[in-house]
Formats: sequence, C-alpha cells, structure tokens
Amino acid sequence: MQSKTSFFNRTLFRKNLSRYWPLWGFASFVGFLAPAAALVRMAQSGSMSVEPLVVRQSYYYLVGDIVPIISLVYAILCAMAVWNYLYNPRSVGMMHSLPIRRQGLFLTNLLSGLAMMAIPYLVAGGLGTLLFACCGGFDAWGTLATVLAVIGQSVTFFGLATFCAFLTGNIFALPVLYFLFNFLAPLGDWLCNLFARGFLFGFTADYSGSVDFLCPVVYLTQRLYVNTEMSYQEVFNVQGGGHSTEYVITSVTLENAWLIAAYAAAGLVFLALAYLLYRRRESERAGDVVAVRVFRPVFRFGVATLSALLGGRLLYALLWESFQVGDTFTPVPLAICLIVAGLIGYYAASMLLAKSLRVFRGSAVGALCLVAACVAFCAGMRYDLFGIERRIPDQNEITQLEIYLARNTYYLTPEDQPELLSGAQDLQRTLIAQKDLIRSNYETYRHGGSSSDPDASTNIRYIYTLKNGATVERFYVVSFARSDLQTSGSYANVMDSFVNSPALRQARLRWGDPEFHVESGSFDSQSTGDYFNLGTQECETLLSAIARDAENGNWGRYDWFEDDGTAYAMDLSFDFYRDLIDEHGTHYRSYDSIYITVRPEMTETKQALLDLNLATEQDFVTWQELNGITTEA
Repeated sequence: MQSKTSFFNRTLFRKNLSRYWPLWGFASFVGFLAPAAALVRMAQSGSMSVEPLVVRQSYYYLVGDIVPIISLVYAILCAMAVWNYLYNPRSVGMMHSLPIRRQGLFLTNLLSGLAMMAIPYLVAGGLGTLLFACCGGFDAWGTLATVLAVIGQSVTFFGLATFCAFLTGNIFALPVLYFLFNFLAPLGDWLCNLFARGFLFGFTADYSGSVDFLCPVVYLTQRLYVNTEMSYQEVFNVQGGGHSTEYVITSVTLENAWLIAAYAAAGLVFLALAYLLYRRRESERAGDVVAVRVFRPVFRFGVATLSALLGGRLLYALLWESFQVGDTFTPVPLAICLIVAGLIGYYAASMLLAKSLRVFRGSAVGALCLVAACVAFCAGMRYDLFGIERRIPDQNEITQLEIYLARNTYYLTPEDQPELLSGAQDLQRTLIAQKDLIRSNYETYRHGGSSSDPDASTNIRYIYTLKNGATVERFYVVSFARSDLQTSGSYANVMDSFVNSPALRQARLRWGDPEFHVESGSFDSQSTGDYFNLGTQECETLLSAIARDAENGNWGRYDWFEDDGTAYAMDLSFDFYRDLIDEHGTHYRSYDSIYITVRPEMTETKQALLDLNLATEQDFVTWQELNGITTEA
C-alpha cells in the first residue's frame, strides 16, 4: 500500500487544545463578561430593544479600539503555547521523532494557535449576537464585517508571533523579541526625535508618527475610524402614541477597513517565512537566543545600537548634562557615552549568543565599527547632515502656516497672505542664520541678563501644514536686549519690523477675515476693578473701533518690554471661532483669542468704550498714574 503524507494531525490538534485549555478558557470567560455586562445594563435601563445600527457602531468601535490590543497580547500567549517544544532539546527531539513531517507539525500547530485565538472571540461574539438578535438588533452586515476584521487581526499578530518564535530558541526571549518587533518603529522614531531635540535648533518634536504604519496596533487604533451619520427622523412613540422627532443614526461605516486586509496579508507573509525557517531550523538550536544563523549579527548590532542610544543618553544625563551650559548636546561627551553604552550592549549580546564570557578575542573589528557609527551619528546630528533645522517649505508646498508670535497666533496662506507668509519665512531664515547668537543671548538672559541694557524673551512657533498632509513644526526661544531692536539686520530687528508691520497688525485683529467669527469677549479695568463680559455686538463695535485706530496708525505697535507705564490700566479680550473640517470629513470648531491693551492714542477705541457705557472719563488712568495713586495712598 502506498503511504500517504498528512499535513494535519488531529491527535496533536486535540492535544494542544486540551493541554492549554486554561489559556483559552480564561480568555473565553473574560469574553463572556462583555455580553453579560451589556445584558445587565439593558435590564437596569428597562429597555430591551436596540437598533441594528447602534449594534454595528458598537462592533466597529470594538474592532478599532479594543480588538487590536487584545490580539496583540493574546497572540504571543498562544504562540508561546503551541511552539514551546522548540525551546527544549528533549521536547524538540521527541516531536521531530514522531511520524509527522515538519510540514504537518507546522500546519497543525498553526491551526491550533489560531483556534485558541478564535475561541474567546466566538464565545463573546456569539453570545453578543444572540443577545442583540433577541432584542431586535441583529445586523448581518455589521456582524460579517466584524468577524472578518477579527480574523484579519488575529492572523496579523499570530503570524508575527510565529515568525518571532522561529527566530529564537529561548522561550523567555520570544515575548521580548515579539514586542520589540511590534514597537521597533515607534521606538526608533522617538529615539531619533530625542537626539534631534538636543542638537537641532528649533526642533522640539517628541514623536513624528511618520513610521506608525510599521506598528499594526498603533496604526490600527489611530486609523480605523467609525464614521456615523445622523439625522432627525419622525418616529412612533409606542407608550404615548403619536409621532415625535428624534436624532437617529442613519449610517455607520468603518473607515480605512482595508488596513486590516493589508496587515492580514503581511501576517500571511510572516507565516510563510516562518515555515521556510522551520524547514531549515536545526533542532540543536533549542535554547539559543537566536536560532537562525544569519540573524546572529543582526541581533548583536541591534542590541548594541539600542544600548548605545538608550544607555548612552542615560549616561550623558547622569554624568554630563547637569553640568553643561545650555540645553544643546555637547558632541564629544555624548559620543563617549554612546560608545561606552554601545560596547556594553555589543559584548552582552555576544555573550548571550556564545553562551560564554570569552567573546573578546576577534571582536575588535565589530567594536571599531560600533565606535565609528557612534562618532558619525553625533557628527551628523551636530552639523545637521540632512538639513532638518534648515528646512523651510516652499510656498507652493504649503496649505497653511500657523505662527505664534508676540502672544498672538496668525494663520497665513499662500493664496490670501503671500507677502506675510514670505515675511514670516524671512524671519525664520534670519533666526536659523543667527542661531549661535540666539543661543548665547538666551543663556545670558537665563542668568540675569545685563543691568545696563534690559533684555526680554519671547517664543516663536511655526506649524506648516503641507499639501501632502504632513506638518513641519519648529519652536524658537528668542532673547534680545533693547538695543538689539535698533541694530539693522539683527534677528531682533527683523522680528520687530515684521510684527509691527501694518499688514500683520490687521491680521492680528482678525477684522475682516471671513474665516474668523467673534463670539464673545471681556473688558477688564484694573483702575476700578470692573470686569464685564461682552456680547457679539459689543465685540464687533469695539473691533471696528480698534480697526479704525489701526488704519490711523494709533494701534498695533507691539511693545516687547511693556515697561513704559503709558498704557491705560485696562484690557480687552476677544474670542473667535472658525468652522473647519478634519481629515475624516467631520465638521468642528477651532477657537482662538486675542488680547489688547488700551492706550491713550487709541481715540476711536476710547470713544467706543464710552458709548457702550463700559467706562467713564475718570476710568482712563495709565499705569504710571495708577502706581502713583497707589504709592500716595
């Protein structure tokens, strides 16, 4: 009789499920609690009916917010269960001596792991569907989409966990490797930004999110968006009779659901790679940290790199940062710290691979390569090899520039304010060109400044929104003395000229800008202690008066020092809103405020305050006069 080769062994499959029943049993019990809690909540509310679209909305929120996290954790537990025999020499020898080829072992254990992942979802989903069906809330399409989404995410994370299982021969290294693979891209993003902040002028980002797509759990929770459309509809009131109008859900869709299919395809690729690794895996590698020979150098230098970046930054903070002058990294001490921490990681990884402490002979070439990489990294950051701090987007790339300057926020676009946008970028170029002087002046300001020439400090933030959807953000802390404002070509002079230009004064006021709508405001008089909330009409009257003062040249010049005392002891504030649409097509409102100090030359504003009975002639007291009255009292 011709023998047959089986790619699936039922006995082994049943053995896996029965042996690890506490794992999927406990997970199933946790899954049972969700529909049970829903039933109790419905009973307490006294309403045992539910709309199908409400059920679909709940399913989609679970798919986007909860399932990725559960699958991430549960997948590694299932993988550790079904592949645990690979990490013990006796176990792997026994399994490979069975009359089952490796193809059969792989497929059987793979299906066992996926079955253990599916059982808790089947329990929770089946009971939930039965409950909602009894309450009139069964939604066939939402249920089918949720089942497919759960399957796709299970394949994604179990596929990656299985691939990691065949890279290592140590059960304790498996979860470390798995979570490192999952979060390596966000970790690298954060580390790059961590060092960029210490070297690059104006760079303050903690995390860019540009490589989040390489981390399924992060990208899915961010990008899977439940789009709910609602409208007023006439519904019949069962208890009271008649009809009433209610706000009801008309449509629910899961945006970017294609991502689940894309990640599931990646999970299948990882499973295929795992199978190829298993075919060539040496049974003698059981117990090794890295079971695949070609990945051993990757492991060694990967550990060394992470050790250099994380450990080196820690050493620098402990041994140097608290003693340095300024916030910018000092390249040479930082390079030394990176080298020390990197070499520790390099030799620690080598010892794990060799299972011995004798790893120093013949390691000079690798160690020298690590030293060279640390020096090159610090030099590249110090001299901005990639031009990050010098990057200023062209106007044809920009959708909007949001700039915070002189305690106000301005929204500039190439179509509506090309001259102001060019002026803002010229100021940024000046700041970058004079960065060494700005850093030096800021250190002087932090340590008390000069008594003969008073100085001030201000913050400037640029946020570019580009046409490709990306954003470029820079933040500058600028210090300067009063004499610097008069020095032609200095960053202080360029900044003062831009802020006090007539065009920016009008932009600061928001008057005449169709995007901004004044909502409310306030008037605060320090001389009398009066405080008034202003309505929309009062705000429009006062803004119109301030605009006339600006046209007459009587308002808008920003005083960086604000120490002359000639302004009135009264302030106005105005709150604006803008109606915007986010990337998902949802309408929302953005709010902004401006603050205005009333000065004697603002005759139109003064008259408007008098006409609105917000102040009297006796209330217009300057700070100099107010301080004089206080002193005499």
